[in-house]
Amino acid sequence: MNVIGIVGWKNSGKTTLASALIRELSSRGLIVNSIKHAHHMVDVDQPGTDSYKHREAGAREVILAGGQRFAIMHELRGAKEPTLDELLTRLGPCDWVVVEGFKTHAHPKIEVHRQESSRSPLYREDASIIAVAANYTPDFAGPVFDVNDVPGIADFILNREKP
Repeated sequence: MNVIGIVGWKNSGKTTLASALIRELSSRGLIVNSIKHAHHMVDVDQPGTDSYKHREAGAREVILAGGQRFAIMHELRGAKEPTLDELLTRLGPCDWVVVEGFKTHAHPKIEVHRQESSRSPLYREDASIIAVAANYTPDFAGPVFDVNDVPGIADFILNREKP
C-alpha cells in the first residue's frame, strides 16, 4: 500500500486537491482509499437513527451496512485518538491511500500553499514534504506544481522512487 499525504493550512485547498487526486488515480484504474483527519468532533450518525441508538447504548463499534456501502463507526470511549499507522491497518487492500491532514506524521506529503496565506509554508519545518502545489512559485527546493495540475501531481507520485 502506497501512502501520499495532502497537507496545508485551513482553507488552502487540501480537500479540493485530495478529491481531484483520488479521482485522477481512480480513473487510471488504481484502487484508492482515503483517510481524512478532522480537528473537530466528527459524527456521521444522527440522533434518532438505529445505529446512533446502538452507539449510545454502549457499543464500541457499529457497522451500518446497505446495498451500496457500509460504514464502521468506532467510539473511542476515552481511549487515545488512533495514529495514522493504526488507521492504515484498518483499511482494505488498495494501491494508494490519499491522506488529508495528519501533517505532523512522517509520511510522504504534498503541501498545498497559497500565496495569499498569512501562514508560513509547512515545508520549511517538515522534511517529509516531497512536493508543493501552489498558485505561485515558492522557494521549495523540490518539485513544485501548479495547484490545478492534478495529472502532473499524479504522474509525480506514481513515478517517484520510494526510499
